[in-house]
Amino acid sequence: MVDNWLLKLTAALAVVVGTAAAPAAAASDDTTVHTAGGWVRGTVASDHRSFQGMPYAAAPTGALRWRAPQPAAPWPGVRDATRPGQACPQYYSAGQGQPPTLHGDEDCLSVNVTTPRGPTGPLPVLVFVHGGGFVGGSGALYDPTRMVTRGGVVVVTLNYRLGALGFLDHPALDHPAMGDGDAGNYGLADQQAALRWVRRNIAAFGGDAANVTLWGESAGAFSTCAQLAAPGARGLFDKAIVQSGPCGNSFATRQTAEQRGRDTASGLGCVDQATVADCLRGKPVGELASLGNDQVFLAHRDIADLPWLPVAGTPALPLQPPTALRLGLAARVPLILGGTRDEMRAFVAASYDGRRQPVTATQYPEIIRTMFGPSAAEAILARYPADRYPTPSLALATLLGDYGGMLGACTQLPAADAAARRAPVYSYEFAEPDGQGLPGFPFGATHGDDVRYFFDSTYSGWTPPPLTEAQQALAGTLIDEWTAFARTGAPGWPAYRPGGVTLSLSAGGTGPIDLAGEHDCGFWLSRTPR
Repeated sequence: MVDNWLLKLTAALAVVVGTAAAPAAAASDDTTVHTAGGWVRGTVASDHRSFQGMPYAAAPTGALRWRAPQPAAPWPGVRDATRPGQACPQYYSAGQGQPPTLHGDEDCLSVNVTTPRGPTGPLPVLVFVHGGGFVGGSGALYDPTRMVTRGGVVVVTLNYRLGALGFLDHPALDHPAMGDGDAGNYGLADQQAALRWVRRNIAAFGGDAANVTLWGESAGAFSTCAQLAAPGARGLFDKAIVQSGPCGNSFATRQTAEQRGRDTASGLGCVDQATVADCLRGKPVGELASLGNDQVFLAHRDIADLPWLPVAGTPALPLQPPTALRLGLAARVPLILGGTRDEMRAFVAASYDGRRQPVTATQYPEIIRTMFGPSAAEAILARYPADRYPTPSLALATLLGDYGGMLGACTQLPAADAAARRAPVYSYEFAEPDGQGLPGFPFGATHGDDVRYFFDSTYSGWTPPPLTEAQQALAGTLIDEWTAFARTGAPGWPAYRPGGVTLSLSAGGTGPIDLAGEHDCGFWLSRTPR
């Protein structure tokens, strides 16, 4: 049982230019669409159309590895768009008990478009950025058919460079004089290239190019926070949904990221500063994709502790997202901001109980001291004593989820407060338990549990349990609210006001909650533990 749930956790968390001549009779065939790169042929069902694996940028291989995304070459004839493109390189286990193996290919920068069948548009567009800790996942894992057919919207999913290939920062890779200042943020640059593709092409699929909502979950949510603050993303989207990725959290600084980059290059044997870039570009893709992969889904204190993530203080991301929001320098667009009630239970389970090593009463204070330092730890332990919770593991998950430095509640509030001063913000907490868990460790409404309410997602080696009738009703409500937001900028509940209430979403009932009170944010926001 434990092995099955460790597999579930790993899977759930992992969870253009030119024109071409029109082929004969293409204009009357709704399986074909003309894009800026050429004609594509997709799949048509009774209620929707799907076009997959369409390149939005050239393959970032060879000399283009660790370069800004370049335009994809146009193609002659009609391109097959009935199958998804390759995922970007990543490691994951293909089944229980099997070691992680390399999957995907560097030629991975593609988008998938799903539209309702029948309406000619223009329809609201949601561009979904997948999660996976910045080291895993792909757009094709998320089937948006339910959302498209129920909500009458167009959904775009995409791939972006992951791990070291997407977020390595090294001085040898930065070329601002050549207009390429994306070192450390190639994955963000890819997302911007995909958004530009959407603005240029989505009308051909029935979408409204002037009504684009950027939507991300987990690493995709943190990506959306970054795009709110990124100069290169200005004007590329009109609304944003941040789902389980608090915009109040800071990313790696350039100084930290460049030191990590130097250490990475040294570990790979690339030490000569004159040739380090060529040395890195000559490394096998599998060697690069594996770097830091085993450190992602552990219970870290802060998101900046992850091995790969966006880098602030760079030309691509000059300011940390919370700073940009606070100063009014982030994109002023309507926002949905929220997360799950028990975000960190999945990570604590993956780090401890899922490995048959639950946190003990003796270990608990030592973990807190290591994470927060001895001075801050005493106040935290007094506030979250282990004997107040069923197990020390649940105590750890609760305090980390309340603190929110990686994922959780209390870092959502400063971002919501800042953003709400300049644009409408809609705050929520997903509170529907998944009914799953380990002995003595219920998962509650943990990280990623909300994804299946919007998508029919697929994971390697694990099939999510079916939703109950009440949960199916909740899924319908959530789809209605998210698509209403994409259409109008308002999901149907009152806008958040600084210091105000958040909407709790569950099958048992939906209503306002005091998020700060529920998660003891007065305690956490009154201090900055070190």
